[in-house]
Amino acid sequence: MPTTTQIRVRYAETDQMGIVYYANYLVWFELGRVEVLRTVGYSYNELEIKHGCILPVIEARCKYRSPAKYDDEILIETWPSMVRESVIKFAYLIFRKANQEGKERELLAEGETVHVVCDDQMQRKPLPEHYAKALRELMESE
Repeated sequence: MPTTTQIRVRYAETDQMGIVYYANYLVWFELGRVEVLRTVGYSYNELEIKHGCILPVIEARCKYRSPAKYDDEILIETWPSMVRESVIKFAYLIFRKANQEGKERELLAEGETVHVVCDDQMQRKPLPEHYAKALRELMESE
């Protein structure tokens, strides 16, 4: 099951045309990743402080399907799609939430990010096994 995070589009996230600025989707991807780790009982903060690991993005892809606008309620679905010793890939679907008038949720964007597990000197290192195990178990539950 993907982890679902709900947000409401803030005015500051929109451009002059009243549409969400494209780079904000990458920020929303990050919100989703943080919630995935919380879902499996861990945190980014713990990963950085306790285990000395950072997860720089080495690749990001986002395909935009429909524009999000100010005050839209957004659902960010996130799940790990690959977990290797020191590489993690997350997948994302972003939807506009169904509204009270019966309009179904609408796919706004889909994407993925690839991360390499590194120390604070940007040297590759393995993801702590309990993190890897929890993420793999989440992948298998789909």
